[in-house]
Amino acid sequence: MPLGTLGAHGARNRYLEAVLVTATSTLRVIQQAQVPLDRDIFLRSLLRELAGTLEDVVGLKDAAGYISVVGQRIGDQINNEYRSALQTPVLSREQVAEVLVDLKRRIQGDFYVVTQDEDKIVFRNRACPFGGMVSNRPSMCMMTSNVFGAIAAENLGYAKVELQETIAQGAAECMVVVHLKQTVQSEAVAGREYFQNWHK
Repeated sequence: MPLGTLGAHGARNRYLEAVLVTATSTLRVIQQAQVPLDRDIFLRSLLRELAGTLEDVVGLKDAAGYISVVGQRIGDQINNEYRSALQTPVLSREQVAEVLVDLKRRIQGDFYVVTQDEDKIVFRNRACPFGGMVSNRPSMCMMTSNVFGAIAAENLGYAKVELQETIAQGAAECMVVVHLKQTVQSEAVAGREYFQNWHK
């Protein structure tokens, strides 16, 4: 091979090496960039935008209805998982209350039981699993309503979930009341009702 050709090949190789080094350096800078993005943030952002689009296109009421279908199905799945883990065909009222608190804890919510009796379970919540993404997206609260309602109704026969206060609408904490019986009090409040075997 002529010397001139060897020189050209050498120059090209040095050029390619320089390009590779530059590309690697650029990639490293990009990978280390402080961009607030990971799988959790991406999925929460996706849900926020989906909820917002639904609210804009079909209105808040219908958007909440669509999200409620998803929430009930997820609630049914979670209910089966807890029943299996606890090796019981049905959860007691006390277990339902603890399960609802625990499932929220697992997804970074901060629910706790304020009080409970045979008629209702009252919860408060200091942190939404959706974080700041829930702000001004009240339809996303249907996930809580329907998961809670589906699990309570499947185990206790009936539930009506009343969202008294929500972080989505600007409250410092959420207050959620799960009514377990059809009483004068429960019928007087706004909320979504759930019945056993709703999906069958």
